[in-house]
Amino acid sequence: MEDFTLKILALDDEPFILKLLAHMLADLGYTRVTTLTSGHAALELIGQPQDAPDLILLDLNMPEMDGLEFVRHLVERHFDGSLILVSGEDERMQQAAEKLARAHNITVLGHLHKPASTQGLAELIGQWTAPSQHPPRAQKKMYGADEVRAAIHNGELVNYYQPKVLTASGRVMGAETLVRWQHPQDGLVFPDQFIGIAEQHGLIDDLTRAVLAVAFEQTKLWQETGLALQISVNLSMDNLLSMAFADTIFGLATKTGVLPQSVMMEVTESQLMKDLRMPLEILTRLRLKRFQLSIDDFGTGNSSLAQLRDLPFDELKIDQSFVHGAWNNEKLAAMFDASLSLAKQLEMEVVAEGVEDRSDWDFVRNRGCEIAQGYFIARPMPAAALPEWIENWERDFAATLT
Repeated sequence: MEDFTLKILALDDEPFILKLLAHMLADLGYTRVTTLTSGHAALELIGQPQDAPDLILLDLNMPEMDGLEFVRHLVERHFDGSLILVSGEDERMQQAAEKLARAHNITVLGHLHKPASTQGLAELIGQWTAPSQHPPRAQKKMYGADEVRAAIHNGELVNYYQPKVLTASGRVMGAETLVRWQHPQDGLVFPDQFIGIAEQHGLIDDLTRAVLAVAFEQTKLWQETGLALQISVNLSMDNLLSMAFADTIFGLATKTGVLPQSVMMEVTESQLMKDLRMPLEILTRLRLKRFQLSIDDFGTGNSSLAQLRDLPFDELKIDQSFVHGAWNNEKLAAMFDASLSLAKQLEMEVVAEGVEDRSDWDFVRNRGCEIAQGYFIARPMPAAALPEWIENWERDFAATLT
């Protein structure tokens, strides 16, 4: 086979495993392979630019220096190559090690269980790209308070809508409102570049009010054309610090003629960790007015059960980190099932966020989760695009996803 120039280091304390890996790599055409049993020797090799590997096959459980300690030394040496974990440790341990390495900004192509297969090794090495080919991380522009204030007052904020779909029938039952900033020079700006500024400078109530007003007007227009959708709007924790805000929401709904029952207010669970007295009163008042309440990103905060106990939520959104890939991950699947079971026992609707592909869709549907949301279904879109998208989706659903 062709002799590639990729330099590979296999690090393992078991000579037999190293011989096996070297044989597999040779069969795949990789001949620039070094095998070492010592982490210290490997670090010396990495310190020599002409011999430094492009890819390291790393065992985790080794004497003297284990794989996690070795990764820490790689960070100190600014290693810019890639890793593949090849270990006899269980799946949870390998996933934790993989996540740790990625947290250190080291490229991890994946992990293999001993004894690794030639096919599995080939598939992971096939993902390797040179460091110069790694897509550069674009530096996000951040905006000042005056710019955000002007954007709100000049009507530059626009709402996009991401569909929420019933998994059993494919019917589109609602849409989540996601704000964007149509900047006159910079184009479409995403919320992570301006929401924090609005919160820090006391602009978040004005921003949320603008989002709500447009969302309610749009919902009414859809209703008038026969499109009955439940609309979801995200609230900031800072919106829940003023008792007048509940009246503001109710006033906007009354003005536009939107029934509170058709509006879902989403609150991120991790935000609810502060003093609950004011948010509890405001959210409870909204619930008394018959607005629906959703706990967003469930599972990512620190007192999930306390929030479900204390606040009258109607909907639970399982965070995407417990949904995407859960079909192939026992730990994620267990967490998904536990969240789903809890919500059902509390008679709450459940939304699976982060449905990114067909495997995610099948997993969520087969598990009995009623509602799905994610890029596999649709990305957020302008209001004008939603009716046609719904028509196409519901027409094609029966043929493709049942």
